[in-house]
Amino acid sequence: MATAEKALRLFDCMAVQAKEPRPDLLNAKVNGVWQSYSTQQVHDMVYQLAIALLKYGISQGDGTAEGRDKVGLISSGRPEWIITDLAVQQTGAVLVPLYPNTNAKEIEQILIEAEVKIMFISNRELYDKVSSIRNNIPSLKAIYTFDQLQDCANWTELLKPITADEKKNLQDISDKIGENDITTIIYTSGTTGRPKGVMLTHKNIVSNAMASGDVLAQIPIEERRAFSFLPVNHIFEKMCSYIYLFFGFSIYYAESMDTIGPNIKEVQPYIFTAVPRVLEKVFEKIIAEGKKLSGIKSKIFLWSIKIADHFDLNGKSAWYKFIHGIADKLVYSKWRAALGGNVKAIVVGSSACPIRLERIFTAAGIVILEGYGLTETSPVISVNNYNPEKRRFGTVGPLLRDVQVKIAEDGEILCKGPNVMPGYYKNPELTAEVLQDGWFHTGDIGELDKDSFLKITDRKKEIFKTSGGKYVAPLPIENKMKENYFIEQMMVVGAGRKFASALIVPSYANLVPWCKKNHIPDMAKEEMVKDSRIIAMYQSILEGFNPEFNRVEQIKRFVILPDEWTVDTGELTPTGKMRRKIITEKYNAEIEEMYADQADLTANPDK
Repeated sequence: MATAEKALRLFDCMAVQAKEPRPDLLNAKVNGVWQSYSTQQVHDMVYQLAIALLKYGISQGDGTAEGRDKVGLISSGRPEWIITDLAVQQTGAVLVPLYPNTNAKEIEQILIEAEVKIMFISNRELYDKVSSIRNNIPSLKAIYTFDQLQDCANWTELLKPITADEKKNLQDISDKIGENDITTIIYTSGTTGRPKGVMLTHKNIVSNAMASGDVLAQIPIEERRAFSFLPVNHIFEKMCSYIYLFFGFSIYYAESMDTIGPNIKEVQPYIFTAVPRVLEKVFEKIIAEGKKLSGIKSKIFLWSIKIADHFDLNGKSAWYKFIHGIADKLVYSKWRAALGGNVKAIVVGSSACPIRLERIFTAAGIVILEGYGLTETSPVISVNNYNPEKRRFGTVGPLLRDVQVKIAEDGEILCKGPNVMPGYYKNPELTAEVLQDGWFHTGDIGELDKDSFLKITDRKKEIFKTSGGKYVAPLPIENKMKENYFIEQMMVVGAGRKFASALIVPSYANLVPWCKKNHIPDMAKEEMVKDSRIIAMYQSILEGFNPEFNRVEQIKRFVILPDEWTVDTGELTPTGKMRRKIITEKYNAEIEEMYADQADLTANPDK
């Protein structure tokens, strides 16, 4: 197992792997069959590609962020992604990875600003997207694809046998790369505004990977098999990939987001990363399958959900342990089997995970390790541990080793440590705004208890004030109400208004069976959201939750929407966060309708 060293660089994971080589270090499906790349094969390809890049003229230039050559990468997760990253690192150049679903205009802006010289792209669709803007990017000299495509240069053309002298030259170059050198620029796809280029050093990511790796120390070496399906260009998945590479895991990549289910059964991983939205989808499927049961099986299923709802990390009575064991044998074991049968932990990040989901999955023997961080912090600031004593529901865990946090007077979380970025690329003004005296201003509101467990209460910019002068933090309201099976997505609105309202996207997977059970005929979604019986049902849900909040936070009005918010339709960022501004603009008519008669309401309903 790797141990932290002050001068460690990301590509030093290769030396660690060489001590305990694996036959299946990186794995992906090719033409429907799993193909494994051994440690030696991966290392050979890394060296070959690095030397090919040097021959192409890619270098660290004068060593500054601006002077280093930039290599672009647009691809879903696959072995070639990691191999390219490791190769670029050893040349001293900087990798600029982008989301595959980034639009052409944004890709053009990023490639021009970063002055990318060479691109690696996975498939035809992405190749055509970049080709359409290629003439607008003067720095771009070549594009290579991972897939074999007609009339396209393939990356394997760069993988040639190397000589001892070439290997020594590469070693001499990589030896000069320091821990404080920039290794990547990750452009954040924020909820508002133009993407910012976050510069991260080897030290930033390595320190995060080493400290986060401690969280997984209890997983036996022989069980270290990870499954990956999130975008690797996001720092969350990339950093976790380097935990795997430093700590002796094999990585298996999903074919696509649509094949996660069957792939995970084949791979039988012990760990994978996910965003809360994925967990919500998994649980919705569990509930949908449960509702198909009848008689005693249905009763057992519903009983098991209640048992999971009462799961507690801090001590359980002998009676609870007994009935939990029965539920585990009859129900929970089947959930684990659906996830391959061996999953011990799911690391969750990017956005808040509903507490109820954490509790239920953990009760089922699938430990949820929720963490918190930002791209600017490489990303982890805190994370719940596999050890139950270092894990608490409703928090994002204890602070990571060597990471400091303090809470500002206005409640904002400030962070300092080896994980904090040196700044934004070509944007010193914005850097100065968020980095002050070494403290990074996260923009999130939170609380830190005496045991250094961190709790996120809201996003600073998302808190709004009603016309009555009262503040409303939407995130806790949304997260709590989304625990209900019938609420898929929700956004609280009400800035400058007399009361808080909500836009609600139903969980149609649960709503449709409910309609059948209540003898409501089949109808289009556009008709369902206007049906008085369905509206009354959602009204009762909100009325059940409202007493848990202060009067100003209670939802007075709501609109049910027919369409789910997605990345493709623009309401969500690539990491699943709501683009509140875009949603507000898109549903402006619906929002205005909720407040159309507010002049007739009580002058100040906040009181």
